[in-house]
Amino acid sequence: MKKLFIIILALIVFACQPTTKPVANIPFPERAKNAVLYEVNIRQYTPEGTFKAFEAHLPRLKELGVDILWIMPINPISVKNRKGSLGSYYSVKDYKAINPEFGTMEDFKNLVNKAHEMGFKVIIDWVANHTGWDNQWIVDHKDWYTQDSLGNVIPPNPDWSDIADLNFDSKHMRRAMIDAMDFWVKTADIDGFRCDVAWGVPQDFWEAARASIDSIKPVYMLAEDEDHPDFLKKSFNSNYAWKLHHILNEVAQGKKKAKDIRNYFTENGSKYAPGSFPMLFITNHDENSWSGSEYERMGEAVKALATLTFTLEGIPLLYSGQEAGLKKRLLFFEKDTINWKDLSMQAFYQSLVKLKHENHALWNGTEGAPIVFVENSVPDKVLAFTREKDKNKILAIFNLSANPVEATIQLPQAGDYKEYFSGETKTFEKGVNIKLDKWAYRVFVRK
Repeated sequence: MKKLFIIILALIVFACQPTTKPVANIPFPERAKNAVLYEVNIRQYTPEGTFKAFEAHLPRLKELGVDILWIMPINPISVKNRKGSLGSYYSVKDYKAINPEFGTMEDFKNLVNKAHEMGFKVIIDWVANHTGWDNQWIVDHKDWYTQDSLGNVIPPNPDWSDIADLNFDSKHMRRAMIDAMDFWVKTADIDGFRCDVAWGVPQDFWEAARASIDSIKPVYMLAEDEDHPDFLKKSFNSNYAWKLHHILNEVAQGKKKAKDIRNYFTENGSKYAPGSFPMLFITNHDENSWSGSEYERMGEAVKALATLTFTLEGIPLLYSGQEAGLKKRLLFFEKDTINWKDLSMQAFYQSLVKLKHENHALWNGTEGAPIVFVENSVPDKVLAFTREKDKNKILAIFNLSANPVEATIQLPQAGDYKEYFSGETKTFEKGVNIKLDKWAYRVFVRK
């Protein structure tokens, strides 16, 4: 009986222990503490579609205020089994070469150097899961690829017919891949990688790659992944908040409610190791080309949901053309230049970047503050929360519905609040009544 009692007691004690977050064992890049990401689509950015032509936009991006430039794949694109006339950026022919459509190696190094001089960090897209079909690796090392029962190299899935799946059982392939990643850090002095289909590559590979890269210089690593929280322990600083993104789309379309966003953070917050954080976005290259522009998917909710991505926990992303109010789907396998004539959204996004930079409570990971949701009288429509770090406090209130609403917000503290966008100072009681137009947003700052 005594032994049984001890076992039962031990089980009770264990069950009552709080759920612990994974522990990160990778450095936190100083530049990422309050950073905003900007995804660069070189092909579609200018009529020339080159590194040199893109350089002319760096002063404007500096004025916009973004910090980390994520450049989509810069490698040569395979011709064999190519989709469209130009092919997918993610069908890599040579991991250590430059796509000649974009320029030369010297052009790329000059771009990185100029970006560094202006205070940017530069990361490049890395495709470790697969290669194009005319990559020399297939000729020289067929065993580095996944094969069917007849010994034929196969794609990761039938729809991805323009790429060949790599076999991570091969130690030699792993070494060659890490060597190629190290090459770009050493040769071009890049500051990290956004890793395509990171979820399709084993965790121990990413850990080995990160250790090798960090031995050269500290970097920022972003995983195209959401379902492997252990990736955030020793490999990546950030991953994708895909589920949240889909919730935002559905909120804009009236299929989900404000409280679903709150539930997302309640259910997913514990998966982030201290120092790691999700990437938040309303659009990117995949969403724009395949699901539609943010205006197709989100309509009148665009500004409210963009503001939300800059005030929730995570690092916000802007995609090429977002500041130009890009309302079309950019072709993925063809030339389709962004029209930069209307920069009416530049000031809006500039204000969001400034909000992020200047308010410690909104910074990334452990540098910022956790969300504390605030109760309100219409939780289906209104989302309200605070974030507080040191003496900096943010109160954000959103009407996430297509109708005007009046809500009572149960503030934790009465006092004067300055609205960020209008500059107005308002005195709120703890139970404040507030009227909001459809898709309205208010961000208040207390310092």
